[in-house]
Amino acid sequence: MSEHGQSIFAARSFCHELRQHIEKELASSCQLPVASSQLSNRHLHVIQSAILNEVQTQGSTKLPSNKSVLVLGDNATGKTTLIAKLQGVEDPKKGSGLEYAYIDVKDEYRDDMTRLSVWVLDGDPGHTNLLHYALNETNYAHTLVILTVSMTQPWGWLEQLNQWIKVLAQHIESLQLDPKEKEAARQRLATTWQSYCEVGDDLDPGSPVKRTMHNNSIDEDDLLPLTEDALITNLGLDIVVVVTKTDYMTTLEKEYEYRDEHFDFIQQWIRNFCLRHGTSLFYTSVKEDKNCDLLYKYLTHRIYGLPFRTPALVVEKDAVLIPAGWDSLKKISILYENMHAVKAENHYTDIIKAPPTRKAVSNRETEVQTEDEQAFLARQQEILKQGGQVRGESPLRSQGANAGGNKAGPRTPGSTGQSSPKKIDPKLTPATPGGEGVLANFFNSLLHKKSGGPAGGPAGAASPGGGMGTPRTSNGTDALMTAEKLAVRSDAAAELDRLARSVNKDIDLSQIKRKQVEVLTTNRYNTTQSQYNL
Repeated sequence: MSEHGQSIFAARSFCHELRQHIEKELASSCQLPVASSQLSNRHLHVIQSAILNEVQTQGSTKLPSNKSVLVLGDNATGKTTLIAKLQGVEDPKKGSGLEYAYIDVKDEYRDDMTRLSVWVLDGDPGHTNLLHYALNETNYAHTLVILTVSMTQPWGWLEQLNQWIKVLAQHIESLQLDPKEKEAARQRLATTWQSYCEVGDDLDPGSPVKRTMHNNSIDEDDLLPLTEDALITNLGLDIVVVVTKTDYMTTLEKEYEYRDEHFDFIQQWIRNFCLRHGTSLFYTSVKEDKNCDLLYKYLTHRIYGLPFRTPALVVEKDAVLIPAGWDSLKKISILYENMHAVKAENHYTDIIKAPPTRKAVSNRETEVQTEDEQAFLARQQEILKQGGQVRGESPLRSQGANAGGNKAGPRTPGSTGQSSPKKIDPKLTPATPGGEGVLANFFNSLLHKKSGGPAGGPAGAASPGGGMGTPRTSNGTDALMTAEKLAVRSDAAAELDRLARSVNKDIDLSQIKRKQVEVLTTNRYNTTQSQYNL
């Protein structure tokens, strides 16, 4: 048998036993006539029916599923993050336009669960036309509104709150609501303020007693009048003003030189705003997890009537909690005692001024735009073409090509017919460091040094043509000017030129020296072999 069936069975048993007891007492007294006995039976039947009806009503009462929350506020005020915290989601997903979410609500006493619909409207004024999807004639009486402002920009609260109250009021006026329904909603909100009472801490947490029961037990004649300035603007909706990111207060103190007087001034102003519009007030911080759980419990209390036993909190400046109906001008005036440099009568924006605008410094790296592939390849082709044209001809290659007839270069002392090879200019070979260019010139001079042959007399003897140290054959032919010698000289010069152009700073000098010595040795061997053959 279910819990509901057991409750009905117990109620019927109780009524039956109660009826038997009363009949027994009436029979024993013998003082009532038959008519009175019949009347008492009818009364017993009425009592029994009333008890059964009450048990059935309470047993079948479930958490309604048509309740919803509408969240309004400017962009960057933490709306999505706040709802994600109430949901228990660690990674919120930011949407646009009108977002929909839901919060699981559980009644531990009845062991019942339902889903609370949540609508989050984008802060862009261009999306206010989507309000009719979240707040319309059908759910007007079942909707609670949350207005969010951020502690990161307290200088914008005045404009933001007034703007969203205006948007909400205009939207409600546009709804085709029954005047009686609107008046009933306003009267219900006023009654909530008039019948507010603190719930004692000694209340059993598992007790089904709700604050609404206390409120319903108060007669209309016993309701207190509204406090001064309370509910001047009555929209007929439960509204909760939530100040997010209160952990930013430390930054306001360090960077903007805010003092306790500034925070007291801000608090007194927003409490006056909430008093005039009949709203609750919560200071929250998702980052430091302040008042988030209390906000969840308060929402379920206002929407479903679940217990809420936390009194107002005004001691900590970053964790203020003021339920609807608790505040008054007298309580707000307590803050004035600590305000010496500022006065409560000052205009809000005269005290809480917007800081000078600063140029936004982005921590992100500059995005690099990719170049078109074909344009990149064309540009590289042009660079390659220019590099091929600028590249100068090797001095050694020029000397080898003009050997025997070029008279432009400086001559070796005593030489009249053969020009000496040009030295490598380090400036013409950028790939060769300064020291390595000198080394290349040294080995190049060794390559073209004059040496005497076995048949040509001693080295350094003058030749008939005016040259010194040029070996000749028996018939007077210059052996070094043969085609074979020129080919060997040209190959050696080309190899030396290639080494000079391809060298770089990381090449070991010993490797260059060894390579050039090998070239020099090969050249001398070929020259000697050629002379021997001739």
